[in-house]
Amino acid sequence: MHPAERPDSADLVRGRTLLGDFELTILSDGTYYLDGGAMFGVVPKPLWEKRAPADAQNRILLGLNTIVVRTGSHNVVIETGIGNKLSDKLRDIYGAKQQLPRAFEAAGIRPEEIDIVINSHLHFDHCGWNTTRTPDGRIVPTFPNARYFAHRGEVEHGHLQLERDAISYISENYDPLVESGQMTLLHTRPGQAEEIVPGISVECFPGHTAQLLAVHIDSGGQRASYVSDLIPTSAHLDITWVLGYDLDPVTCIEQRKRFYSRAIPEEWLVLFTHDHHTPMGHVTLNEKGKPVLKAG
Repeated sequence: MHPAERPDSADLVRGRTLLGDFELTILSDGTYYLDGGAMFGVVPKPLWEKRAPADAQNRILLGLNTIVVRTGSHNVVIETGIGNKLSDKLRDIYGAKQQLPRAFEAAGIRPEEIDIVINSHLHFDHCGWNTTRTPDGRIVPTFPNARYFAHRGEVEHGHLQLERDAISYISENYDPLVESGQMTLLHTRPGQAEEIVPGISVECFPGHTAQLLAVHIDSGGQRASYVSDLIPTSAHLDITWVLGYDLDPVTCIEQRKRFYSRAIPEEWLVLFTHDHHTPMGHVTLNEKGKPVLKAG
C-alpha cells in the first residue's frame, strides 16, 4: 500500500459543493503514481516529501479529478482522466485504475446527459476518457451528445511528437473528435478569457504547455477555477514549486503570480486537478506571505 493511501482513497466521488446556482461534483478516474522528483522539479526531496510522501520507488500518489458542473442549462465536464487506451506497460507503470465510468455511475450521472466537455490541455491524463476503446477495438466518444473544447495549439503540438513530450499525447483521445467535428478547437491567447457557455469560460495560462487553459466557473458572484497543471495539487502552492514536466517553468512562476493576484483577494475556490485527498480549497497568504490553503 502506498504511504499516502487513506481509508477513503477508493471513494469515486471526491466532493460536492454549491457555487451560486451551480452544483459541482468531483469525480475520480482513480489514483495513479508519478515520480516525486519529476512532480516537484528542483525542489529537494526533504522539502516536498513532507507534503507528498513517496513510496519505495520514489512515486507519489496523485488523483485524476473530473469536475461535473450542473448550471441548470448545461451539464459540463472538465477533464476526463487517463482513460482506457494506455498500453499494458504504461498502465502498470502508472498504476492507472480506469475508474471514471464507475464514478459517473456512483454519482448517478449518465454520460449521455453531458453536453459540454472541456480539456485544459491534451496530455493523456487529462483527456483519456474523451473517447473509449470498445472491446472490439473501436474508438467512440465517451460523451456522445457533448460538444468538446480544446486548444488548437494542443492538437498541433501533439501531432509534432517532439522528443520532450511525445509520450504525453495519445491522438486517439482527440483526433477522432476533431475529424468528426464534435471537438471545437479554440484559439485563446495567453491571458485571454473566452466564454464557452454562460458561467463557464477558459483563460490561457501558458507554461506547463504553451496553451494551458484554466476553466473558470462563475455563479452568484462566486468563482471556482480549475487551473489544471499550473498548480496541480495543494502541495504545489508555493510560487516556485513547479513541475519537472513543465515546458517553461519560468513562465509557470509568472503565471502563478498572475493567478494568485486575483484568486486570493477575490477568494476563488481553487479546484486541483491531481490532488486526490484535497481536490478543492481557498488559498490565502500566511504570515510569511506564502500561499497556503485557508483553514476550514
